[in-house]
Amino acid sequence: MKKFVLATGNPGKVKELASMLTPLNIDIVAQSEFNVPDVPETGTTFIENAIIKARHAAKLTGLPAIADDSGLEVMALGGAPGIYSARYSGEDATDQSNIDKLLSTMKDVAQDQRQARFVCVLVFMQDEHDPTPIICQGFWNGHITHDQQGLSGFGYDPIFYVDEQQCTSAELPKELKNKISHRAQALIELLPRLKAQLGNQ
Repeated sequence: MKKFVLATGNPGKVKELASMLTPLNIDIVAQSEFNVPDVPETGTTFIENAIIKARHAAKLTGLPAIADDSGLEVMALGGAPGIYSARYSGEDATDQSNIDKLLSTMKDVAQDQRQARFVCVLVFMQDEHDPTPIICQGFWNGHITHDQQGLSGFGYDPIFYVDEQQCTSAELPKELKNKISHRAQALIELLPRLKAQLGNQ
């Protein structure tokens, strides 16, 4: 079984990605298990930050790396919080403080102006010097609720309403979320490309 490092310390992301990558018979290990510290995300886009994280994890572990950079874009806020989603409410942000800030910022935004989307960029690098990383993107459209609903998921899930499902992301069964989320969309693109690359080795 091949071992890949996942360039995140977020247990929610590790769990989600590991279960989605099961078909490839890959052992996904979080970078925290190698004591890899977080790297400053100095990029200005999701793609730049994902590459920075993948290269950092590959360099310190010697393993192929998958990095995820994802966030929430709210149209009424000009795409914010965007790449700053995880630290929207400050350097010591928590999921709850980020949700509280977003709901407060949007308290006067009309219902028909609350469109939002989750964005996920997945990057795979064979090693730190990989000149042609695989880059995949996924999007998930919805809108921001006025209050929290649901207890599953993480991040902004309790306030991200999925119109097709008539509930928030935090109210979805895990299996369904793993099929329709932004991360799932990026993975659907990544899996065949990863499979082809592994098959060519």
